[in-house]
Amino acid sequence: MDKAILRTLNEPTLLLLAETRPTALRTLDEDALCDLHTRIRQQRNKHTKLYRRKSSAQVARSGSRGVARPKHPRTAAKAELYEDALARVSAALAKAARGSAVQLRAERLREAHAPSNPLPQRSGGRGAPGARFSPPKQPAHRNPRTPITRKRHAATRAAGARRQARRDNRP
Repeated sequence: MDKAILRTLNEPTLLLLAETRPTALRTLDEDALCDLHTRIRQQRNKHTKLYRRKSSAQVARSGSRGVARPKHPRTAAKAELYEDALARVSAALAKAARGSAVQLRAERLREAHAPSNPLPQRSGGRGAPGARFSPPKQPAHRNPRTPITRKRHAATRAAGARRQARRDNRP
């Protein structure tokens, strides 16, 4: 971090940026990281908009974007400072989310395999000896009058009629 930029920041901003240090991020849980991520993102958006607004106003005065860009280096540096902080918090949040997802999955698997689970366990084998396998009953047709089924039935009837006509016309 640039010391000149740090000297321009006020106390709440410095405290917010201090929360994004790697040592401070390790102590936060997923919810706290999510809250911090929201606060950092809001500050980043605020400073980025401010920089863009100032630069776009400068373009009208200077005549080109290339000339207007270097006019506001401190505002750009603040936006970049928040961008870096947001990247650190995002990485920590992603790591925490992956960890909690792994824990949640393991917990669900433990509950599913627990003996108190009322659902029957799936067996890899065939089932009870002597038991017959029967597929589940399904309705014959959910909606028998679809356009494709009408076309298929008409094609079948026409093919049968052509076959019968050929037989009838034999000598």
